[in-house]
Amino acid sequence: MSSREEIEEHIARCAIGDRAAFAALYQATSAKLFGVCLRVLSSRAEAEDALQEIYVKVWRNAGRYRAGTYSPMTWLITIARNHAIDRLRAKRPRGGGGMDEAELVPDSGPGPEALAIADAERGRLVTCLSELPEDRAQAVRLAYLHGETYADLAARFGVPLNTMRTWLRRSLLKLKECLLR
Repeated sequence: MSSREEIEEHIARCAIGDRAAFAALYQATSAKLFGVCLRVLSSRAEAEDALQEIYVKVWRNAGRYRAGTYSPMTWLITIARNHAIDRLRAKRPRGGGGMDEAELVPDSGPGPEALAIADAERGRLVTCLSELPEDRAQAVRLAYLHGETYADLAARFGVPLNTMRTWLRRSLLKLKECLLR
């Protein structure tokens, strides 16, 4: 069994890219880290794969370990345990036990109730529009549903601009009255 100082030395040398130190670190600590992985993952094959990935992390992050702050084995075991837990979580099916993930994405469109209400409102609006003179109803549709300007509507219907504004304002008031009945 290697001492704390030896393991700290191996980690420090790994931080500068020393492959021999990495091999020595693996030799000194792999059995313990494999046990941690096996305990979390409950599968020898999964634990072996995880252990390989853990040592890649250790190689890449060896420079982050600060000697003297806490035990090097605590640092290594924490990396191993967290990685094994992450693998375990990644394997779990999300949501309702293996359902297709698309089924779990909420629909951003209106629900059946909202569609039924909108349909009823549309029916009431169509009925109220039919109570207006045809040219006024068409002007309202073109202005508020198709975005035509007052000037375009005035030219289309051959009336002055202020007359078109009056048509639209009075038509909206009549629609409001009808919809409030």
